[in-house]
Formats: sequence, C-alpha cells, structure tokens
Amino acid sequence: MNRVDLLIVGGGINGAGIARDAVGRGLSVLLVEKDDLASHTSSASTKLIHGGLRYLEYGEIRLVREALIERERLLNMAPHIIWPLQFVLPQTNSPRPAWMVRLGLFLYDHLGGRKKLPATRTVSLDRDPLGKGLKPGKPRAFVYSDCWVEDSRLVVLNARDAADRGADILTHTCLVDAVREDGGWSATIEDAAGRRTVKARVLVNAAGPWVADVLSKVPDAREDRGVRLIKGSHIVVPRLFEGSHAFLLQNPDKRVVFAIPYEGEFTLVGTTDEAWEGAPGRATIDDAETSYLLQTVERYFEKRVEAKDIVWTYSGIRPLYDDHAANASAVTRDYVLDLDAEDGRAPMLSIFGGKITTYRKLAEHALEKLAPFFPQASGGWTASKPLPGGDIPGADFDAYVDRAAQQRPKLPRLLIRRLARAYGTRIDALLGEAKTIADLGQHFGAGLYAAELDYLVDQEWATSAQDVLYRRSKLGLHVPAGADAAIDAYLAAYLSQRDRPRAAATDRAIG
Repeated sequence: MNRVDLLIVGGGINGAGIARDAVGRGLSVLLVEKDDLASHTSSASTKLIHGGLRYLEYGEIRLVREALIERERLLNMAPHIIWPLQFVLPQTNSPRPAWMVRLGLFLYDHLGGRKKLPATRTVSLDRDPLGKGLKPGKPRAFVYSDCWVEDSRLVVLNARDAADRGADILTHTCLVDAVREDGGWSATIEDAAGRRTVKARVLVNAAGPWVADVLSKVPDAREDRGVRLIKGSHIVVPRLFEGSHAFLLQNPDKRVVFAIPYEGEFTLVGTTDEAWEGAPGRATIDDAETSYLLQTVERYFEKRVEAKDIVWTYSGIRPLYDDHAANASAVTRDYVLDLDAEDGRAPMLSIFGGKITTYRKLAEHALEKLAPFFPQASGGWTASKPLPGGDIPGADFDAYVDRAAQQRPKLPRLLIRRLARAYGTRIDALLGEAKTIADLGQHFGAGLYAAELDYLVDQEWATSAQDVLYRRSKLGLHVPAGADAAIDAYLAAYLSQRDRPRAAATDRAIG
C-alpha cells in the first residue's frame, strides 16, 4: 500500500483503536509499529477497565463519566477478555474519612449509567469472608465493581479487526521521517527488508511515550504541546488471599494500590507513580518502587512477602499530557488531541495522554477531528460491534465454554477455557479439525501447543517467545524453564517455511 488516507505511527491501544475505527468508516489505513503490538505502555497497565475512582478526588468528572460509560460498552464488545471484578476497599489505614469515600462511590455508581455491574455495598470485614487474609483493623469496608481486561490482547484484537476490514498493520517497522508534500505526507518507513516511501493524506502520531520523538522527525512540526512521562510498576507475588475479588488499598500518602488475583496462582500488586526523566525507553522497577509495594502488602495482609518471593515484575511509561501538576499521581489521565493543520498544511494529529478504558472514545474523537478532511467517510460505528471473538451469544462466557467443551470432548476442559478466554469464538479457527491433544502438535508446557503458535503467527503478528508468553498470553509465568528457547526455535522455522513461498513469488514477479 503506497498511498493511504491515514498513516498511523504506534501500535499501542490508541493507534490500534484509531486504525479499527478509521478503516470501518471506509478510509485506507497503514499502521506502523517499531516493535511488537502493545510492547510498551499498553501491556504494562493494571489491566482494568474502570472509571478511575481516585480521579474524582482531582475533579476529573468528565473523564470518569466517559470511562464509566465505556466500561460496560467494552464489556459487551469483548466478554472473552473483559469480565466484572469485585473490589473491596477497606477503611483500615484510610487517610480519607468514610463519608468521603462513600460519597465518591455514590458518584461512581451513578455517573456512567451503570446497568450490568452491581451497586456499592458496605461490609464488615470481621464477619464477611471478603476480609480473610487481611490483618485486623477497622472492620468497615466498601465493595464496588469494575472490570478486568487482558490489556495486550485488547490491542491485538483491535489490530486484527482493523486488518480484517482492510488495514495494513506492519510491526517491527519504524518511521524514519515524514515531510509535507503536495497537500499530503511523504513518509519513509523502515523494516528488516529496508526503507521505502509511503504517501498519506493524514499522519496520526499515536506513538505513546515516543510522541515527541515522532514530532522531531517532522521538520515543521508544531511543538507547543508537552508530554509528561510517568513510570508505573507492578509486582506479582504468590497468592495473598483466597477468592475472586480484588482489593483497593489506601496508603497514608493518599496513593492507592490494587491487589488483584492473577493467573490463578498469584496476586498482582500495583501500581506506582514515579516521574520518568530523560528519553523514553524500556522501563524496569527500581528498589524504591519495590519497597513501596511490599510495604503496602505488609500494611494490609497477614501473609508475609519479601523481595525474594516476587515472581515477576513489569513496568511501563505512561505518556500523560503535561498539565504542570506538582504531584505525579495528580497529573491528568485525560487525553488531548492536537491537530496541526493550519494554513492548509497537511494534517497531523498527535495523541497525548489517555487511558486504556477510553481508547474507543478517543478513537471516535480523533476521527471527528479529521472529518473535515474526509467528507466521504461514514460515521461512528464501533460502540456496538464486538471485537474478534467477542460475538458470544448473550455475552455468556461460561455457557459458551460449555458448548465448546461439548463439541470437543477429548480436549481438556481447562485448555478449552483458556483458549476461549484468549480467542473467544475464534478458537474454532485456531483448533481447526483438531479433536485430541495429539492433533495440536508439539507441546511447550502449560497447555501451549504448536497449533496455537501457528495461529499467533498467522493471525496476531507474533514473531518471538516474548510476544507469545507475555503479550498474547501470560503463559510465561507457567511454562517450564527453557520453553522460551524452544518456542523461538519453532517460530523461526515456521516463519521461514511460511515466508519462503512469498519470497519465491516475489522473485518470479521481478524476473
């Protein structure tokens, strides 16, 4: 594709969401991502679809309301990767009076037109099973609901839907430079095969933490918007408590930390809010963040956890719009869409800020901003269309798993359930004619078979073990030692075999 309506730079949730929305309106789209899809911020979230209860404290009423409305829309769109999650908010150690917390939860319940999720209730932790695992303290707690999301899968499914509708999605492809030319853009992109030029009507800068880096590659870019980089880190520890509920823990410094059941055997604890100085890059947790999260665990839970017990950590850099707040935790999570198109210049739209919950609405707003340049494009459409695999009848995931297990009785039910959680109704495309474990090919551990790897390469742009084990899934926490090397070897062989006919066809065409 040498000439497109939109050239989107960035394969995180905002770039993938804009690509899906735009191509569904009839526009031609090329998305380029310098690494893997969701390889940075969009796979380093706390993995929640939520309104952001604590943002009410900073007066972010519009953002919270929009996020709460989107919460149930996304739940309907992707019931395989998004599901309700109950949160317990103890008043133990709370720096806020109970009346203030309850008032915030009242607003939280009513701002977004809640329909599916239950309303807030009050419990006594010394009598309710929800208090098991907590240290003794003030018994009063509030219980409210939000949703869990497999964040990196949300990105991939948006990209998959965009590609199914005609978009070109190129991973491991970077933008070298872009210049305004003949009322549009002439951009140089580069991948393993070398450099080439593409023409576009509009350039969309959705590069997340690298948004300023993309601006630097445009000679006449306007630079009157700022981005503030905030690092957030998480730790994963052996399970701290029983039950499917999560906790929202208040700390004396007024920051909050989530403790969430994770991958069956673990608890996810996070996040932190630390200013990131310097150029964006691969983030890792530091000692101060580790100590802060472990101190939070110590403050609330009976089970003792030390640094040596941590089984995994991950960190990401959030590209927030710089509103000059002194406290990193108070920086707005709202988004800003900056359109640079004055005096008839070719349009460039740069995305600052945003959060995973509001990505779909952000994409709609982006296309509204670009509407004057594409009068032929149709209107918004994504609010009611399921993501790939999300067309589960009645959004009843458990009933769907029952049917899928009945159709393939010789496959383990736990495997069927895990695949349904990742791929929804598309497990039929993945499994094909497979009826038994032997039909799935080589086993790499933790229920990961060659059939799934083939699907991830062919349908979801996976090229490495890291793509598979920590973004398309979290099986990296479960597979045996050495599995990553075996997966990399298998993928290299599979990609070589798959691409050989394409290379031969290209050679014949050139000859």
